[in-house]
Amino acid sequence: MEVLGVLTPLSILLCLLGVFIGIIFGAIPGMTATMAIAIFLPITYALDLIDALGLLLGLYVGGISGGLVPAILLNIPGTPSSICSTFDGYPMTRKGQGESALKIGITASFVGGAFSLAILYFFAPMLASVAIDFSAVEKFLIILFALTVIASLSSGSLLGGIFSGFLGVFISLIGFFADNNQLRLVPSFMENQLYYGFALLPVLIGLFAITQILQEAEGGMNSSLSKFEFSKKDRFSFKIFKGQITNLFRSSAIGTFVGTLPGVGGSAASILAYSQTKNFSKNPEKLGEGEPEGVIASESANNGLTGGALVPLLSLGIPGDSTTAVLVGALLLQGIQVGPLFITSNPDLWGGIVWALVVANIAMFIIMFFAIKYMAKLVYVPKQIIYPIIIVMCVVGAYAINNGVLFDVWTLVLFGFLGFVFTKIGIQIAPFLIGFILGKDLEKYFIDSLKGSGGDLMIFFTKGPIAIVLWLLILGSVIFSLVQSAKAKKREANIKTAA
Repeated sequence: MEVLGVLTPLSILLCLLGVFIGIIFGAIPGMTATMAIAIFLPITYALDLIDALGLLLGLYVGGISGGLVPAILLNIPGTPSSICSTFDGYPMTRKGQGESALKIGITASFVGGAFSLAILYFFAPMLASVAIDFSAVEKFLIILFALTVIASLSSGSLLGGIFSGFLGVFISLIGFFADNNQLRLVPSFMENQLYYGFALLPVLIGLFAITQILQEAEGGMNSSLSKFEFSKKDRFSFKIFKGQITNLFRSSAIGTFVGTLPGVGGSAASILAYSQTKNFSKNPEKLGEGEPEGVIASESANNGLTGGALVPLLSLGIPGDSTTAVLVGALLLQGIQVGPLFITSNPDLWGGIVWALVVANIAMFIIMFFAIKYMAKLVYVPKQIIYPIIIVMCVVGAYAINNGVLFDVWTLVLFGFLGFVFTKIGIQIAPFLIGFILGKDLEKYFIDSLKGSGGDLMIFFTKGPIAIVLWLLILGSVIFSLVQSAKAKKREANIKTAA
């Protein structure tokens, strides 16, 4: 399958542009890959689907990778997935090894991305071929499992995560209900505006752009950043990776696996990979003091997430993380429904996604590795200049996405403020968003299952072995969360006792 037989010259150019812009978003503290995709999503409405995906996947890869720049140079994670890169990256910078640390992270990011892409290419079609035969019962249980996993593994309490997910489901049900031809959950004075419920794209942009800007504004945007200088004696060598091959591929595998778990996110992937590296390290006491193996673990894991998160999206129709949830919006905008039939029904599109990720990872490595001294200056871009521009882009995009509907702008503003409030009261945005995206499908499969069984709820428990396995997985994710919560409370109690 030749790249030019799938991607057009324009889609390759847009992919390269996406990588570059994504790196900028990742490198500026407080801006993320998800924000980049959300902001540029309305632009894809005017593009062919392959071209649009080239741009968005470039933003995805570039945004995740760019987060290592402020993490290593300033001890500020550019993206949530870069938090563990600060543990050893910043100490290396303080030792005068900032350029080496950056190039180690860039190389590890490339390997992690390539590893996850291979898993995506071979595993997603296989999983989709199995999922094609799923009935409404299995599809309902898969979505329920996804919501349970999101709730149990995301930050915060299990109860808070479950509440967040099902609040998203509840909000998604606002509007016209086809089964009885009536509106539901809609005030009488808003029947025209909410006939089809809240539009997905303004909700996405509000939650991941406006909310982020409000959080940054609350903390202040004029904080001065300490300057750094690259040492002339700092020389990077690929020999650093000698003896780190096992760490590199183990961390890439962990990142990819965590990526396949719906809604868990890159921060969990990098933390898990870093902790495993510390467990297997010959000198675990040195980790956190400026060891290259810590940077390798974190960056290979968080870039391993990129391909892994696309596996459940393209094979089951379930977003792997908040960023791929935004990609759902791009596909829906083009009239493409993700799910078990996606790969077999859209072979050219599937090939385009694979090749776009190949191009994006290679472009990310070349741009960052050879121009890192210049890319590093991005951390000093003033937020008070760039954020007003982003707000204008968000408003224009929300207004234009449905050919000039002003209510979509109000939806953008509403969910921007709601997202900000959510962070204050413990409602988790990732479970909420994925619940919002999957809510109507959850309801549809539940109703279809009951129709097929004549209203007998036991159909969800007696359908067959797959249903039993899914119930066991749901139970397992809940038990895992309860055990982890108990351990966390015990650790807090021990710390208080020691204090």
